[in-house]
Amino acid sequence: MKVAVVGATGLVGSKMLQVLEERNFPITKLLVVASERSVGKTIKFRGKRHKIISMTDAVAKKPQVAIFSAGGSVSKEWAPRFAEVGTVVIDNSSAWRMDPEKKLVVPEVNADVLTKKDKIIANPNCSTIQMVVALKPLHDKYKIKRVVVSTYQSVTGTGVKAVNQLMNERKGKQGDRAYPYQIDLNLLPHIDVFTENGYTKEEMKMVNETKKIMGDDSIRVTATTVRVPVIGGHSESVNVEFERDFDLDEVRNLLAAAPGVVITDNPAELQYPMPLFAHDKDEVFVGRLRRDESQPNTLNMWVVSDNLRKGAATNAVQIAEYLLEKGILKLKKKKAEAAL
Repeated sequence: MKVAVVGATGLVGSKMLQVLEERNFPITKLLVVASERSVGKTIKFRGKRHKIISMTDAVAKKPQVAIFSAGGSVSKEWAPRFAEVGTVVIDNSSAWRMDPEKKLVVPEVNADVLTKKDKIIANPNCSTIQMVVALKPLHDKYKIKRVVVSTYQSVTGTGVKAVNQLMNERKGKQGDRAYPYQIDLNLLPHIDVFTENGYTKEEMKMVNETKKIMGDDSIRVTATTVRVPVIGGHSESVNVEFERDFDLDEVRNLLAAAPGVVITDNPAELQYPMPLFAHDKDEVFVGRLRRDESQPNTLNMWVVSDNLRKGAATNAVQIAEYLLEKGILKLKKKKAEAAL
């Protein structure tokens, strides 16, 4: 299995390498790919140093799978080039998510849509991923009518520059800024750019991606996305209106049995999901489960997950694992290449 990681030097790219190593993905040949300024440098993986190569060189080596985290413009240009040589691309940018010809996949929710014809597969937005993992078992049972979500998103979702801004501000140091305002001791109700309807792109991603992943355009979603001075994961306050009434104990049981979900819901012991505890974990943590007393058939819940892992790297690797499991990706028997 020849695997390329594109954008390997970024926050998500480095997390992808970590997750591939932790989950023991069967890599025979690893190609680490980054921008021209990084070509020739090395990255450590499974105890060995691997030289960073260019996009052109990576395409020429025809990897079986390429996991991208290099931004939308890079994905638009290069994902088709990899696909042309037979590579399956799993792309973490927003470039292909709403393309009607491309699948948008969260394995716990809709991996069954994938086929051998899918050469470019989109990884959803981080805040959407964790929400739909929690919504899926409830939608199957009670049918969701409407979702009202407010997010509290980690600075790691913006990248290294944002993390540095937060840490510099905390130390009283000057430095490059990722945000138009101070983020330490503050929050910004503004993620991505504003659109004509007054919502940000991030908010509209949650609206549109949720419908596509769940395969149900009747689900109404409204979102407010907020950047907070947190490292470790994104948190979401999710209000869900169902067509049918529910029993809270049954809701807990459904979520506890759902793949990728961990229930942390014991208010008497002050146990609830927090980024502090979600950090560097792959699960989606759900708590603060309670009935909305202002209207019927409506549930409030609090959903937290590590945005660099399940919200990005882990979800992409899980897609690759599913493709292997179903025989869509196949290990090649080739003695010439020793395992790493």
